[in-house]
Amino acid sequence: MDHSAFIDDSQVDAELAALESDMPALQARAGDVFALATAWAERHDAILAVTPAASLGSVEARLRRMGIRWGMMPGARITGQFPALPAVDEEAEDHAQA
Repeated sequence: MDHSAFIDDSQVDAELAALESDMPALQARAGDVFALATAWAERHDAILAVTPAASLGSVEARLRRMGIRWGMMPGARITGQFPALPAVDEEAEDHAQA
């Protein structure tokens, strides 16, 4: 493979951000689910093709999460927020242990 075709991590981040922001337009332009899947696969593969080997694992994971969010890859989507854990009252804990 021609190593001059690889881009640096900041450019990979820019490509991922561009794909994420373009997903609504990709969905709107796609005439059917197959056209959308093809458009996604082309962009997905183009990003992986220029990703340096050292970053490949993390970029694949980011693309997978993005694909799950947009319904392009199988996986569980989380649509709700988890509430924060309540603050721990250390004094009450100390009294309860005593």
